[in-house]
Amino acid sequence: MTTTRKREHFTSRLGFMLAAIGSAIGLGLLWKFPYVIGQNGGGLFLLTYFFCLFVAGVPLFIGEIILGRSTQSAAVRAFDEGASRPSKLVIGGYLGVLSSFLIMSYYSVIAGWGLSYILTSLSGFYTGKSVEQVGQVFEKLSQSGSISILWHGVFTALTMGIVLSGVRKGIEYWSKLLVRVLLVMLVALFLYSTTLPGFAQAVDFIFVPKQGSFTFLSVLTALGLAFMTLSLGQGIMISYGSYVQEGANIVKMSLIVALSVVVVAILAALTIFPVVFTFGFAPDSGPGLVFRTLPVLFAQLPGSMVISFVFFSLFVFTALTSAVPLVEVVATNLMENLNWSRRKATYLVCLATFIFGIPSALSETGVIDGWKTIFGLNFMDTIDQIATVWVIPLAGFFTSIFIGYRMKKTKTKKQFYEGAVSKWGFGIWHFAISIVVPAVILIIIFQTSGLIDFSKLF
Repeated sequence: MTTTRKREHFTSRLGFMLAAIGSAIGLGLLWKFPYVIGQNGGGLFLLTYFFCLFVAGVPLFIGEIILGRSTQSAAVRAFDEGASRPSKLVIGGYLGVLSSFLIMSYYSVIAGWGLSYILTSLSGFYTGKSVEQVGQVFEKLSQSGSISILWHGVFTALTMGIVLSGVRKGIEYWSKLLVRVLLVMLVALFLYSTTLPGFAQAVDFIFVPKQGSFTFLSVLTALGLAFMTLSLGQGIMISYGSYVQEGANIVKMSLIVALSVVVVAILAALTIFPVVFTFGFAPDSGPGLVFRTLPVLFAQLPGSMVISFVFFSLFVFTALTSAVPLVEVVATNLMENLNWSRRKATYLVCLATFIFGIPSALSETGVIDGWKTIFGLNFMDTIDQIATVWVIPLAGFFTSIFIGYRMKKTKTKKQFYEGAVSKWGFGIWHFAISIVVPAVILIIIFQTSGLIDFSKLF
C-alpha cells in the first residue's frame, strides 16, 4: 500500500518550458538531426519534419502534459488515475518508463565520449596533428572499453547529482542554467559558421526543397524524429506535466516549446553543414558526423582548441538536459509505485542504467564477440533500434488512444482551456490526438515491421 507523497511543482511557467525545451533539444537535435537531414535530401525533409512536428507531435505533447497535470502522477499511475476504471492501456506508461531506461543506458555512453572530447580539446591534441591522426581519435576511443566505461560512469554521476536535488533545486534550476548556456553557445557557433565559405551552400541544402534522396521512407523518418525530438512516448512529458501548476496555459507553453525546437534544429543544421561543405565532406556521413568528421574540420580552422572545446561542451550540455528527465521518469515511477525516497530511487536507477550501459560502451571493442554477426547491429545500435523504432512509437500509440478515448472529455477540455484567454481549438486537438496521431504511429509500425510497404502504394 503506497502513501500519498507531497508533489513538487515547477516554481514558474518559464521553469517548465526550459526543462521541456532542454529535454526536447538533447542529443536528438545536435547529434542525430543534422546527419538525418543529410541522409534524406535536406530541404524537403526539413519541411516534412516541421509538418510532422506540428500535426502529430504537438497534439501528443499537449496530451501528455494534460495527462500528467490532471492526475498529478507520473507515467504509470497517470493511466490508473486518468480513467474511471482500470485500463490495459496502462502498458503505455510502462513502455514509456522502459524506453527512458533503455535510452539513458546508451545516451550516457555517447555523452561520455563528448566529455572525452572536451578533455582532448583542452589538451591541445589537434595541434600539429595530421588529418589522419585527428580522425583516428574516435576509433581509438570507441574501441577502448575502459575509457568508454570511465566516461560513461562520470556522465551518469553528473546526471544523478542533478536528479537527487529534486524538481525545483535540481531539474528546474539546472534546466534554466544549462538551456540558457546551451543557446548562447549555439548562437556563437552559428555566427562563426556564417563566416565560412560553405555557408551559402549549406543554406541552399537545408532550405531549398529538392527531391534528391527523399523517399516515402523519409516521411516515416521525419515522423519518428518529430516524436523523438519532443521527448514523446518516454513518459517524460507526463512526469513534467504533473509538476506544472494549475492556471498555466498548456497549449501556449507547448507551442512555445515546439517553436523553440524548430529554432534550435535550424541553428544546429546551420552550424554543422557550413563546416561540412567548406571542407568538401559528404553531408550524409551518418551517426559519426559529430565524432569522426567535425574534429577533423576543427583541426583545420583557426582557434581549433577553442572551437572544439565550445562545441563539445555544448554537446554535453544538450546530453545533460535530456539525460536528467530520462532518469527522473524511471525514478519518479519507483517513488510513486513503491513509495521509495528520491535518493533510493535515483541511486538504483543510475546504478542500473550504468550496468546495463556497459555492453554499449564495449560495442566497438570486440568483447561482445559475434553480437553483430547474429543480430546485424552492435549492442548499442540494437538497443537504440528497440527503443526508438519499437518502444517509443508503441508507448505513444497507447498514450494517444488512452487520452483520446478513455479520459473524460470534460477533464481534458478543462485542462486544455486552463489559463487560456480564448476558448477555441479543443475539437481540432481532440481529433488529432484520437485519430491523426494513432494513425501515423500505426503507419510507422506497419512499415517498420514489414507488414505493409506503404512506399509501394505511392
